[in-house]
Amino acid sequence: MSLGAEVTSNLREIVDKACEDQKSGIPGTTVVVVGKDGNELFAHSAGKRGTGSKDPMTLDNVFWIASCTKMLVGVACMQLVEQGLLKLDDGQQTEHLCPELKSLKVLLPDGSFEEKKRAITLRMLLSHTAGFGYTFFNERLRQWSHPVGVDEFSGRIEDMKLPLIFQPGEGWEYGVGIDWAGIALERATGLTLNDYLQKHVFLPLGIKDMSMLPSHDMRRRLAYMNSRSPDGSLRARDHLLRAPLVVDLDNEAEVTRVFNSGGAGMFAKPQEYCKVLAVLLNDGTCPTTGSKLLSKETVDEMFSNQIPQFPNYSRSGIPAAKPDLTNLIPELYPVPGDPPQGWGLTFMLSNGGATGRSSGTGHWAGLPNLWWWADREKGVAGIICTQILPFADGKVLELWGAVEAEIYKALAQ
Repeated sequence: MSLGAEVTSNLREIVDKACEDQKSGIPGTTVVVVGKDGNELFAHSAGKRGTGSKDPMTLDNVFWIASCTKMLVGVACMQLVEQGLLKLDDGQQTEHLCPELKSLKVLLPDGSFEEKKRAITLRMLLSHTAGFGYTFFNERLRQWSHPVGVDEFSGRIEDMKLPLIFQPGEGWEYGVGIDWAGIALERATGLTLNDYLQKHVFLPLGIKDMSMLPSHDMRRRLAYMNSRSPDGSLRARDHLLRAPLVVDLDNEAEVTRVFNSGGAGMFAKPQEYCKVLAVLLNDGTCPTTGSKLLSKETVDEMFSNQIPQFPNYSRSGIPAAKPDLTNLIPELYPVPGDPPQGWGLTFMLSNGGATGRSSGTGHWAGLPNLWWWADREKGVAGIICTQILPFADGKVLELWGAVEAEIYKALAQ
């Protein structure tokens, strides 16, 4: 599979144009698209490293990929499920590994609490049905956290200890569940989550520029964090996930205190992330190194709908509980005709889309406006990376849609 010179030129123009206006457009972005054979169909950076920066954005810049981490942790957890070390539906095992989950209570709409009625399973954690939320996406949790508040990006495990907002298995809410899946993995293997990913996911794929504890070299290439004001203008802002970026990497005691967040902890060069997307396209095997990370059956399970009982979950909307971190999201991913939508093991199943993607496509996002998709049927995947808060930035969504549409138009020809 390859894209012709005209298509590549069109894509470059789309990406460059998105970054033309440095005051209210996108300060800088990297877009990478990969085929089932593992070859890059497109890789291009445009704009600046951050608003107000003179450095151009390049393919070597490193991004905090936030919730794009979740898919990686899903792959890791499913490796352990294949080995029998973790079980998807054994709540006793999950709560034995994570005894903190046993004593959780359910926070009711009136602010009172009720006892948890059933054990939390790994499948619930990976499919966001355990009852966890995020304080920036949920007003009830945000209210509960007053007056001190909760910072899910503090680098402390203590900030993952949130109350549930419904009984396990009885709803869907996007939250810190996959952080707990990562904790279960650590305790089952005796490795930190980052060390496990390096050894069992990244090394077999030849990935060097992805880590939850960025090296000095990765820190030097970090893209800047930006914020968009309500009037559309851009300004620089401090990084949200500071702990792994400021820790003394030579001080083992300090390093071990930094929480390896399975929900949001990864820093990556976008081209490296696409090597993992190519594994998903290729049914669990790396098309370039031949390393088998997962069986086809396991990848099929990851792409199967875990929440058929909630076909309209994506249309219930997400409030801007912390407006500096997220915009109001009326609908997660609108699809013409409003078909039932689903959630796989760690990512959304949109059931088609206006761009031409197939109905079995998986996709998800990262808080500072990164968006990936993997279409196994049509053999194409990609990621659009920026570092802009708040989440669901209109300019970035427009860019993602335009890139995807151009790719599918080319594939159709």
